[in-house]
Amino acid sequence: MDVDLRKLRYFVAVAEELHFGRAAERLHIAQPVLSRQIRALEQDLRVQLLTRDRRSTALTPAGEQVRKDAVSLLEAAGGLRRRALRVAGGTDRLTVGFMPGITVTAAVQAFVARHPGLTVDVLRTSWDDQTGAVRDGRVDLSFVRMPADRTDLCLRPLFSEPRVAVLPRGHRLAGKQAVGIADLAGERLLQDPDAVPEWRDLPHRPPDENPRPVPFVRTVEEKLEYVAALQGVVVLPRSTASYYTRPDLRQVPVTDIEPGQVCLAWSARQPGPLTLEFADLAAEIYADGS
Repeated sequence: MDVDLRKLRYFVAVAEELHFGRAAERLHIAQPVLSRQIRALEQDLRVQLLTRDRRSTALTPAGEQVRKDAVSLLEAAGGLRRRALRVAGGTDRLTVGFMPGITVTAAVQAFVARHPGLTVDVLRTSWDDQTGAVRDGRVDLSFVRMPADRTDLCLRPLFSEPRVAVLPRGHRLAGKQAVGIADLAGERLLQDPDAVPEWRDLPHRPPDENPRPVPFVRTVEEKLEYVAALQGVVVLPRSTASYYTRPDLRQVPVTDIEPGQVCLAWSARQPGPLTLEFADLAAEIYADGS
């Protein structure tokens, strides 16, 4: 049986939204059409992917597995198409991704000096897509912050840096010279807990007396707006926090957690010679402290 990528794309939208109406709007199709496509996918796979009633939509265990596999499959298909178009275009071009706070100028300039006819583009990524951008072909390689999804990727460590807690100006810890991660145990973390596993894995963390869903945020700017509005705290690499310095926030070093690691990531599926050469050059530059 051949899997229909369009049906998978529709299913991923429903799996992420857990709402057929919002997913249909996101996909720019009618809701009945979306429902039919999801039923057709279930028939193709011979499994139930979703449970649905008047109040909610939820993934079955099989649906959760298909969602995980579908994301990787769609990224790989997108990468195939972009790489084919790039080669067919016959233009020497390299695209480099980077996370907020990471400066890639030195590596890019040095590489262009080696290859004067080469066009090097840069693309800012986020926590949600820093590795996905590599797998789906939007970038040839990317500067990523760990922890990151290593699936189908090669990773080369470049450097590490301390991490800081970003707090509202009037926070009880805002005047401290440094804090430990346990000092943040009772705080509401406004980011994916997997980004701060030391906080996620704290034992005996007190329950939130007024539990509220954490706002859905994608960018650093959005996270900092919520911190300033007294909605919670975030833990960021020092360079990221410094780049977004603002008077209504305070940065306090967290001294008892590992530094944040920055790596260069590229596809493990037959990377091009320019990609590998850039990786070698970037490693040399950052080894020199650039």
